[in-house]
Amino acid sequence: MTSTQTIRATAPTASAGGNPVHFYDLHPTPADMRAEVLAGLALPQKRIAPKFFYDAAGSRLFDAICNLPEYYPTRTEIDILRTHGAAMAARLGREALLIELGSGSSLKIQVLLEALRPAVYMPVDISRAHLLDSAGRLAGDFPGLAVHAVCADYSVPFVLPVEDHEHPRVAFFPGSSVGNFEPADAERFLRRVGALLGPGGRLLIGVDLRKDLALLEAAYNDAAGVTAAFNLNLLTRFNRELGADFDLAGFRHQAFYNQTEGRIEMHLLSSRPQQVQIGDARFAFREGESIHTECSYKYSIPGFHALARRAGFLPEAVWTDPVPLFSVHCLVYRPDAPSGRDAG
Repeated sequence: MTSTQTIRATAPTASAGGNPVHFYDLHPTPADMRAEVLAGLALPQKRIAPKFFYDAAGSRLFDAICNLPEYYPTRTEIDILRTHGAAMAARLGREALLIELGSGSSLKIQVLLEALRPAVYMPVDISRAHLLDSAGRLAGDFPGLAVHAVCADYSVPFVLPVEDHEHPRVAFFPGSSVGNFEPADAERFLRRVGALLGPGGRLLIGVDLRKDLALLEAAYNDAAGVTAAFNLNLLTRFNRELGADFDLAGFRHQAFYNQTEGRIEMHLLSSRPQQVQIGDARFAFREGESIHTECSYKYSIPGFHALARRAGFLPEAVWTDPVPLFSVHCLVYRPDAPSGRDAG
């Protein structure tokens, strides 16, 4: 965020339990969906940013995905938080200023708030409505917790709107969302988080692990077809909001693990030669040609630790489920420390 960016703070609003929620609007710039979609479809490998999945229908479908038997990440991460919450709190410290990057699963943050008991909870999300709803419910569930909700795009630089030098800063970035970044972008993102926390600040981050191919691919190709509906909902959204004429019957969901890149790729595959019109722009599709809609990188624990070190973080601890399928890492920001050693 630049020094000229304005911050609008609203008067505290009461939650259901009477606990006030302080709201700060950093006026994140909305995505220009039309421009980005047109640019993405003009590429040799057609591509759409996954941020456009989440209209109202897409958000409901993603919630349904998280409850599918094939989709292990959400329930596994929650189990890790429940099992090791006390150890995480010991690492992060109590009475902290806890920043949640992306106001996501209320169950995950509830588990962490129970274990950590921070002095201040600061959820950061680009969606004002979702942010206020989530912050209000949590303020009601945790009387006495200072809640400062920040409407901002955490994927770009910003500064915290609250000057708080009394409490140590810690951040929570769950769900293996770091896997949606290209590795170089993930490193840049972690550096920005480190700058937000300052030297000695700690980050608790969920990271999906490399595993059996069948298990990994099943998580993105569920038997009920919910993930396919989630992927195809992009085209429904573009038809509705951009006036496009995608024929949904002419595309099918495809998800596979790219061994070379170490990532799940999701695509929408054209089942026949066809053309799509968006305003004055027309795009031709060959049979079998795809729109690349999402990447989800999977890491080994040493591989993720190497990425974290390049970004100025030192690994302090890691917790996994017994298999292991998923990992939660505690990292400490030490940008001037030798990068070849773990923290004590």
